[in-house]
Amino acid sequence: MIIASMQETPIVVMGVSGCGKSTVARILSDRMGRPFIEGDDLHPPANVAKMSAGIALTDEDRASWLAQTGEFLGAPHPTSVASCSALRSRYRQRLRDAAARPLIFLYLQVPRSEVVERMSSRPGHFMPISLVDSQFAALEEPCDEPDVVTITGPGTASELADRFLYHVFTMNRAAIDRQAGSAKAFTTPIISSSLD
Repeated sequence: MIIASMQETPIVVMGVSGCGKSTVARILSDRMGRPFIEGDDLHPPANVAKMSAGIALTDEDRASWLAQTGEFLGAPHPTSVASCSALRSRYRQRLRDAAARPLIFLYLQVPRSEVVERMSSRPGHFMPISLVDSQFAALEEPCDEPDVVTITGPGTASELADRFLYHVFTMNRAAIDRQAGSAKAFTTPIISSSLD
């Protein structure tokens, strides 16, 4: 997959609540000079009330939220960076459909124990720690989606953002080289991978 211009491709930082989506997305926003969209802010009040009460959202609850997030991502200018859980494959497809343009997803793969620790240290957030298990139950790992970059392993939010940018630009350059028949081209046509 070749991304014609990174400056024209919206980025969605995804994963379970507490994985660091918003922090990494803000860093990418700053480094790329793009507006940041906080997906949590786009939830309707009814969704926030349910989650605050410890009630997991249904697909119906998420429908308007995903549509609105996708519409923001699809706005032609300026290209944005968004945080959005996008836990299921069909949720990610709804974002693609609503945006009506190519997207890049950065999936932050974080173990449950680390998520619990992080959520315990952020009092006041509407997502209670009691919903951690429902988040992991809903999660569908993006294994076969070519526009998803998976990042695992330790690192600060800044380091994770750096790894993502390096990965995407390197793989994009390789894809362009392959298309041009360059002898320096990589042999694996990927944007989707796990970084250790």
